[in-house]
Amino acid sequence: MRSILLLGLGAFALGLDAYVIAGLLPIVAADFDTSVAVAGQMVTAFTLSYGIASPVVATLVPAERQRAALFGALLVFSVGNAGTAMATSLPMLLGMRALAGASAGLYLALAVAAASTLVSKERRGQALTLVIAGMSSGTVLGVPIGVLIAQESGWRVTMWVVTGLGVVAFVGLLATLPALPANSSPTLGQRAAVLKDPRVASIVGVSFLAAVASLGLYTYMAPMMGSAAMGGVDNITPYLWVWGVGGVLGSLMVGPLVDRSGLRPFTIVVIIMATLSAALLLLPGLASVDPVLALAPILVWGAVGWALQVPQQHDLLSMRGEKGGSVAVALNESALYLGSAVGSTLGGIALAVGFGMSSLPLAAGAVALLGLLLQITGVRIFMRRGPKGSEPAPARGVSDR
Repeated sequence: MRSILLLGLGAFALGLDAYVIAGLLPIVAADFDTSVAVAGQMVTAFTLSYGIASPVVATLVPAERQRAALFGALLVFSVGNAGTAMATSLPMLLGMRALAGASAGLYLALAVAAASTLVSKERRGQALTLVIAGMSSGTVLGVPIGVLIAQESGWRVTMWVVTGLGVVAFVGLLATLPALPANSSPTLGQRAAVLKDPRVASIVGVSFLAAVASLGLYTYMAPMMGSAAMGGVDNITPYLWVWGVGGVLGSLMVGPLVDRSGLRPFTIVVIIMATLSAALLLLPGLASVDPVLALAPILVWGAVGWALQVPQQHDLLSMRGEKGGSVAVALNESALYLGSAVGSTLGGIALAVGFGMSSLPLAAGAVALLGLLLQITGVRIFMRRGPKGSEPAPARGVSDR
C-alpha cells in the first residue's frame, strides 16, 4: 500500500504541474518580458508532449523494463521541473515544459499499470482510484495552493515545490516498489485499430472538443479574469478554488448518476456538453456585471468538465470489452491532453491577433457546442450501427440513451 500511495504522490505532482502554470501566466510573462499569449504556450508544450508520450512512448518500453522506465520517467519529470525553475530564456522554458510533459505522460501510464499489479483483483479498483485521485487532486487542490506560494515567494518557488514532490516520490518508490510482472502494453498498431472503430473515434472526438473548450480556456483563467472586460479581478485564487470545488463535486456526483439514475451515459454526456456550453457562453456577461457573479458559471464549468470522462469511459469500456476498452480509454486520455494543447495554442493565437480576453469563453462555448453536435449526431449514429460487420443495434431515441 505504501508503494501505491507513493505512486499517487507522483501523480499529485503531475496534476499540479500540468495546470499550475494557468494561474501563474501573468507572473511568468512579466518575468520573461513577453505576452500572456506567448507564455501560455508553456501549457501547450507540456500537454502536447504529454498527449503524445502517453500512447506512443509507453509502447516502446520493453515488458521486462516497466519498473526501470517508471523510475526514469519520474526522474526526468523532476529534472524537467527543476529546469523550468532555473530557466533563463523562453526557449529553455518551453523545452523544459515539453520534457516534463513527455515524462509525465509516460509516468502516469506506467504508474496505473504498476498499481493494478500490486494488489489482488478485488482491490484493483481502490488502487487505481488512489493513483487517479492523486492526479485530479493535484490539479483541483494543488493548483490554488501553488498559486498562493507563487504570490508570496515567486513562481519559481512553486516549480521547486513540484520538483520536490517528484523527488520524494522517486526516493520512496525506489525503496518500496517491488519488481513488476512483465506485462506488455498494446502496440501502436493495436491502438490505431481501436481508433478505427467509428464509435470510439466519435466518443474520443467529443472528449477532444470538450478539452479544447474547458482545459484550453482554463490556461488563460488568470489573465482572463484580470482583464477589465471580465471585472478586473486582482486575486485569481478564489476563482481557481471554485473551479476546483466544482471539479470535486462533479467527479463525486457523476458516478452515482451513471450507476443509479437510469440515464444512459450517452444522455448524460449530452446534458454535460449542453451545460458546459451554457456556462462558458454566460461567463463574460455575468463577469462584466460583477466578477462575483462569474463564480457561478465557473463552478458549473469545473463540475461538468471533470464529470464528463466518467460516462465517456463507461461507454468505451462497455463497447470494447476489458482489453480493447483499456486501449480506448488510454486514447481518450491522450485526446484530453491534445485538446488542452490545441485549446491553449488557439487561445494564444486569438490574443496575439488582437481578440479580447472576453472573447475566449465565447469561443470556448462555441467549441463545446460543436462537441454537443457531434454527440447527438455522430456518436448516436455510430453507436446504433455498432462496429463494422456487426448486426445493427436496436434503434433508440436520444431519451433512451
